[in-house]
Amino acid sequence: MPNIEQLDYAAATSEQQAAYDEELRLRGRMTNMKRTLLHSPAALRVYGEWFTLRDELRPVLGDRAIWLFCHAICVASGSPVGTGFMRRALIEGGDNPDVLKLNPTETLLVAVATALANDPRSIGEDNWRALRALYPAKTLVDLIAFAGQMVATNVFTDAVGTTIDPELQKYL
Repeated sequence: MPNIEQLDYAAATSEQQAAYDEELRLRGRMTNMKRTLLHSPAALRVYGEWFTLRDELRPVLGDRAIWLFCHAICVASGSPVGTGFMRRALIEGGDNPDVLKLNPTETLLVAVATALANDPRSIGEDNWRALRALYPAKTLVDLIAFAGQMVATNVFTDAVGTTIDPELQKYL
């Protein structure tokens, strides 16, 4: 049972309805997490910056690496909502999340993501050295900030008891 109920559009203020409409315009759907965040349009905007960072990383990492990175964070965090979203992205991209074949860069990103979710100080100098060899400082800043957004998303959904979106059930 959710600790904070999702906001019903009909009961929303004009500011909340405008935020809802903008989210639909930008991303085409409202998830259960977003309907909960909608109680605070500012919080909805802040969590929406996940997409901004993802878009910064896309040209460098590509979608698959991004989904692998996020999936590792969600699994390590034990977050069912996040894990469902990332499993769906991987499956729809042609992967089997239960039997992933990773190249060396993806292996590094998964290791870093897992460390970030468990203890961000545990990334380790070898992993940092490998990251610095692959990516410029801007990409590293975007990557770690993106990871922070993913962790924050998991914390939010788990703390408020976000109900898993019905379309994700089959991916868990």
